[in-house]
Amino acid sequence: MADLQKTVEELATRLGRPLLLEDRVQRVVAYSEQNGAMDDVRRDSILRRHTVPEVRQWLRAAGIHRATAPLRTPGAPHLGLLPRVCVPVRHAGGLLGFLWFIDAEPPMSRAQVDKAAAAAPALALALFHESLATGLATHRELEAVTGLLLGERDAARQLIEAGAFPQGRPVTVQVARPRTAEPDDALRLALEQGLLALRRRLSGHHPLHLVRYDHAVLLTAGVPVPADELHAAMPVPVVVGVGRGRPTLAEAADSYQEARHAAEVAARVPGLGRTAEWARLGVYRMLTQVPPDQDLHPGLEDMLADAQHLPLLETLETYLDLAGSAVATSRALRLHRTSLYYRLQRVEELARTDLKDGGERLALHLSLKLARLSGRYAPRGFS
Repeated sequence: MADLQKTVEELATRLGRPLLLEDRVQRVVAYSEQNGAMDDVRRDSILRRHTVPEVRQWLRAAGIHRATAPLRTPGAPHLGLLPRVCVPVRHAGGLLGFLWFIDAEPPMSRAQVDKAAAAAPALALALFHESLATGLATHRELEAVTGLLLGERDAARQLIEAGAFPQGRPVTVQVARPRTAEPDDALRLALEQGLLALRRRLSGHHPLHLVRYDHAVLLTAGVPVPADELHAAMPVPVVVGVGRGRPTLAEAADSYQEARHAAEVAARVPGLGRTAEWARLGVYRMLTQVPPDQDLHPGLEDMLADAQHLPLLETLETYLDLAGSAVATSRALRLHRTSLYYRLQRVEELARTDLKDGGERLALHLSLKLARLSGRYAPRGFS
């Protein structure tokens, strides 16, 4: 509720006029300081925490439940109701609530209405969380889980004492990261919706969750949730990273860091599939600890700077992945052996290297993997 109240107050300040937020059955959820035009309905709604049936009926007839965009509703003097602007708060077609402004002294401008509509996705996220979350009060759970993932030991005690997680059980963290979408309020709401729906089915796992700006975090007691279930619950395509289990909730931050790194690797390396477990990342587990601006093999740096060399880099990576086997590389790339040898010779010339030198092969191989993780190298459909 604290997040909703803060959002409502900030929006009222930006627009310079008071507002009130209701859920979909028109119970009052939050409201700003009422320093503008006021009528009997607004006053009674705040006092009673809901709108009376006669007013609900009048507003329903005005079309608020069908609205998908802001609409102006007429006044009703016999009900003590001034004209209003109603902004429906929706997600994925579902109605979550209503944002109300008294449209008088003076009426709202088009720009103000547009700003109010732009705030609806953030309010939808907060309303959805308020309506479905259970256990701890929402803001307390969010604060405790946030602290837990930052390594604050006292956060684990708070969650256990509140009954949100069992004492003495191990914890595993999974991170779901969208494949392509840019982070925004709509994406966060989609992740929130997926995790909250999943939590309802996972009560035996004592799940906790947190949605951050570009990824979602799920904590469960004992073994991790099967990755297929997590993928199925997400309304948007994601990659999933799985951290190693830890013996106590207080150590969840370590599992979280592993899960987050694993998800980042899965996003950069399509060949790993939709799910990556930290314990099975192989060389990538080590490379995630290397700074992203780490210098690469000098010759490879030059090749990466020129897009026309991408086919040669893809050939080199496949060759090195297959332990330098020309037969296996030719088969994997469906490339004639003569063409393969020509490409490898061109790599040696352009990168000023010798592929018969084991140290050079290692430096080139690690440099290619680092370039993947930093985004400097993006092969076309290769693993």
